[in-house]
Amino acid sequence: MNILDSILNHQDGAAVQQLAQQFGLGNDQTISALSALVPQLASGVQQNLQQPGGLQGLLGALASGGHEQYLNDTSRLGAPSTIDDGNGILGHVLGSKSVSHEVTANAAAQTGISQDLLKQMLPLVATLVMGALARQTSRAGAAPAAAQSGGIMGEVASMLDANHDGSAMDDVVGMVGKFLGGTR
Repeated sequence: MNILDSILNHQDGAAVQQLAQQFGLGNDQTISALSALVPQLASGVQQNLQQPGGLQGLLGALASGGHEQYLNDTSRLGAPSTIDDGNGILGHVLGSKSVSHEVTANAAAQTGISQDLLKQMLPLVATLVMGALARQTSRAGAAPAAAQSGGIMGEVASMLDANHDGSAMDDVVGMVGKFLGGTR
């Protein structure tokens, strides 16, 4: 299951319902927003994994961040501390506010939802992405550390590999190209 499906389907779409209510959107609009934002965040995660120490950094964040709480108790999405956590995630995943602005501009162009609203939503979506990754990686279980790292990397790669061809990179590049309005 990829990250977007994991968020949309967890607890019968509780995250979709919470975000829709919180931002005054319909469920279809919220799904559209998530469909535009999540792949771009997944691309950032994938790029971070390619960096030296990227896997260890992600594993550390997933192990200590308590991110799964955002999927399991979606009422937390309304808390100011969630926005702070989400902004921290965005700093690591996207690297800069200008990239965050690009992400929301691309999503606004694709969905017709205002960029300002998507800017408010983005930190919460970042917490949901990390929550979905944390949920998947927690299933890797209590294997020894080396095996667990391989298992977790496999889980992450699987969630980022939308077409299940064994490589997430082509999917990430395709997602980014789609959102930037061209092919790469």
